[in-house]
Amino acid sequence: MPDRSTNSDATYRELIQAFTNFLTVAIHTILYERGIYPQTSFLSARKYEFAVRQNRHPKVCEWINDAVDSAETELLKCTVDRLAVVIFDKQNKPLERFVFDVSRFPIVPISEVDVPMQRMTADKTKLAILPMVDLEEQLRATMGRLSNCGSTLEPLPTGCIFTLAIELRSEASRPVGHPQPWIPTEPNVDQDTEQPRHVTTPIRAVKAGEMVFETWIDQLQPARTLSSQGTSSTGYDVK
Repeated sequence: MPDRSTNSDATYRELIQAFTNFLTVAIHTILYERGIYPQTSFLSARKYEFAVRQNRHPKVCEWINDAVDSAETELLKCTVDRLAVVIFDKQNKPLERFVFDVSRFPIVPISEVDVPMQRMTADKTKLAILPMVDLEEQLRATMGRLSNCGSTLEPLPTGCIFTLAIELRSEASRPVGHPQPWIPTEPNVDQDTEQPRHVTTPIRAVKAGEMVFETWIDQLQPARTLSSQGTSSTGYDVK
């Protein structure tokens, strides 16, 4: 049996599953910290040896699991540049984006996602693809930062909603299939409309073997209140 503390022979599918497990926990944490649902609707749990929150409403859990499963499908195709949990107000205006930049994930042919990956030093020393102890320590630190965001961000208005969005790599084909879980979205290019700008708050960069990604928060605000211009790009929101 391979040593799961190092997982030197991990496949790309195992890497993606490790990430989507983290993403699921992160979404529950964000919903709790930003007050999208009442705090009484969350249970206490533990992940990465860290106290986390999990929403207990079956429909909420089902939506999150379905959204993450749909994201995993695209991640396995190596088409995703970024994922984001986007929070909107009652008027459907975006207020915050919790961004997960996975652009540095390996590019693996779909036929090889279950083939053990190899990682070598210059002198041919074998390195772990997923050093689990190091990875869990870094994911725990990231969860610690996310779990504190509610005390550092401005309170949200009541009645906010959220979605999970993906931004594809420039060379990637759009998601296909029926029924299609993703809805294409375009940047707002109306020059007569006041464009939102944003303040970016870094959360943490994770770098453990081939698991390399960054997390940050974009706080979107009207142009008149900030001095730095935000950017947007074509992406997809989960239905």
